[in-house]
Amino acid sequence: MMSSLALLGGNAVASHDWPRWPQPGERALPLLADVLNSGRWTVSCPSRGVPSYEQRFAEAYARFCQARFCIPTASGTASLAIALEACGVGAGDEVIVPGLSWVASASAVLGINAVPVLVDVDPASYCVDPAAVKGAITSRTRAITLVHAYSAIADVDALAAVASDSGLPLVEDCAHAHGARFQDRPVGLSGAAGAFSMQGSKLLTSGEGGAIVTDDAEIANRAEHLRADGRTRSRGTVPAGQMELIETAELMGSNACLSEFHAAVLLDQLDLLEAQNATRAAAAQQLTERLAGLGLRAQQTSPGTTRRTYYRYTVQVPDEALSIAPLPRLAEAISAELGFPVTPTYPPLNDNPLHRPSSRRRFAADPDYLLRVSPAQFPLPAAKHIHDSVLTIGHEVLLAEPEHIEEIALAVEKVLANISQLARRQPA
Repeated sequence: MMSSLALLGGNAVASHDWPRWPQPGERALPLLADVLNSGRWTVSCPSRGVPSYEQRFAEAYARFCQARFCIPTASGTASLAIALEACGVGAGDEVIVPGLSWVASASAVLGINAVPVLVDVDPASYCVDPAAVKGAITSRTRAITLVHAYSAIADVDALAAVASDSGLPLVEDCAHAHGARFQDRPVGLSGAAGAFSMQGSKLLTSGEGGAIVTDDAEIANRAEHLRADGRTRSRGTVPAGQMELIETAELMGSNACLSEFHAAVLLDQLDLLEAQNATRAAAAQQLTERLAGLGLRAQQTSPGTTRRTYYRYTVQVPDEALSIAPLPRLAEAISAELGFPVTPTYPPLNDNPLHRPSSRRRFAADPDYLLRVSPAQFPLPAAKHIHDSVLTIGHEVLLAEPEHIEEIALAVEKVLANISQLARRQPA
């Protein structure tokens, strides 16, 4: 049955507001007011004689992740760069990076003067392919990174085995995976360290922020120094008016501390995370069952996954539909039916306009280095196919009521049933 698509002037499937993100909890304003009036807005200012909010968040998040140590940072990019450097990565070293990820997966490596080596991803999980990782290891490789992408957990067992066999640290990028579990353990501790982002779109957010988790005391110590200009937090009680950060002179660092405001918001958000993740998981299951009947395949996760989290819900469009209309046109049409953006995945990092090391003079001091970090040299066919065939939906939408989640399926059904209206124009 023909029905005019909303993109072409017809009536939309949905006409209501969808959940917004971020969503503050009841504790947010009181906690922020306490920081505002405390006289201490950052851990790098004198103590007020009570535990800082940063310390309180670090302890709470370490418990949440079942980690010995948590080091808060100013951003997810900083957490990844600091984790790598704390693991011994330095200038000229190669770091294996998944080719389908946000640009920070590569720029964090560049930020410590190392070389991101892009490798392809698994076609079903969209996470880094362990076989591709193994094939990319050279005498210059110093670390392996994985990303738990969108709603999947990477093949941690296989990647940990590759890392162990090669004597390399494995660093988990968990920016999409707050609360996810592998073999009933929180993600982030299957390798040397885990890096989290708390940027505004993330499942656990304070607008900007990040954290490193690890069970390794030496990595934790190095990370603390690297994020606080070579200082580390005192382990004893610090009287009011005295500095909590100690100048040990063990290791030079930079400033990537999390502010007290951000830490207070994260304490509020951490209270809400588990219930929100459960709501998202139920919505994702509902969508997966409905969309499978329309020929769309949801993203798979690795064996051993015991709890998924949904940063973005993703489904692959059948080739038959893509032969009629390209993915961006389908995304535009479904977005028009629903009133929120439905988008492709990130562009692969070998052809991502945000990943252009040659555009920054800081990388041009050594011509050989500039050649080594050129992203175009890395073929990523699986990542390219995923980008050309997979639609994604933001996690805030999954917090909607079940009847509104059903509208997403109805919108996809409507667009596919009337896809001829979006047909590629033939050349004259």
